[in-house]
Amino acid sequence: QIFNATMMLQSSIVYILAIALLSPHVSSFTAPSFLPKSSFAPSSSLHQTTTVTTRNTITTRLSSTTCPYDYALIFDCDGVIIETEELHRLAYNAAFDAAGLEINGEPVQWSVEYYDVLQNTVGGGKNKMFFHFRNTTGAFPTSQKGSVPAPTTAEEEQDLIDALQENKTNLYKDLIKEKAVPRPGVIELMDEAIADPKIAVGVCSASTKAAVTKVLDVTLGEERRNKLNVCILGDDVAKLKPDPLIYVTAAERLGIDPKRCVVVEDSLVGLKAAKGAGMKCLITYTSSTAGEDFYGFGADAKVPELGSRLVTLDKIFEPMKENVDAEILVGVKD
Repeated sequence: QIFNATMMLQSSIVYILAIALLSPHVSSFTAPSFLPKSSFAPSSSLHQTTTVTTRNTITTRLSSTTCPYDYALIFDCDGVIIETEELHRLAYNAAFDAAGLEINGEPVQWSVEYYDVLQNTVGGGKNKMFFHFRNTTGAFPTSQKGSVPAPTTAEEEQDLIDALQENKTNLYKDLIKEKAVPRPGVIELMDEAIADPKIAVGVCSASTKAAVTKVLDVTLGEERRNKLNVCILGDDVAKLKPDPLIYVTAAERLGIDPKRCVVVEDSLVGLKAAKGAGMKCLITYTSSTAGEDFYGFGADAKVPELGSRLVTLDKIFEPMKENVDAEILVGVKD
């Protein structure tokens, strides 16, 4: 009798545990014949308490471990950290010249005015070239002063663009070594953010890894670059600005709400990417982008330079501490 009672007790315990584990998924069950059915009536209160506790535990765990930062400050590279757009244009023209590109006997060259249009319309160097040949000229060029015919297939077009981009990047890196100088106030703001453990700092650029790495090494230095919490470049994402993917990816890697991120950009392409990701965007415009309607496209603030307006972390993030949707750079922005 003692043996039988012990076996029944063990069976009861196992059954209770099984029901407790399966109760979120089982709506009804039959009690074993050796025990009173009332002992195993489904307990809605137990089920609800278990569910709520589990959700609270998960929420607490996520909020305490996913993101150690209160805010994120993310910089574009070209035009923000340094005014590189003219260097890019010169490098493209040098690459076109080296390849002997011609359309209808005329050399392929990008003017200052036309490149301003490109940089505010298309993100990424290869995309700019595809846009130029497909949309602007409506034809791909011959090479080597006409001795090599224009590509006739999508594969040949891609091969030409890839070769041009590779040479352009090498030419650009040489120009960077000679002429790269950070824009006023950028390094100071970045250092202030790096020194604050509650603010993540990152760089998101549509340019190639080879080109951006060279710029960052020259302007930021290796030590400062290694302190960045996130760095996503054109090679790292499938879609380039104005698609928001690069900034969405940055927020995901940091584990932070996009509403708590402020992006520093200089062009409409970058602005559209930042706003598309649900982030605030501060524009530091250049001479080539000064005429753009940044506020019309949702910019939260714009200034000619960070340094000239004495932009600091407090002026950016202090208003957001009371309300994450608060206006930033009040009394500072244009």
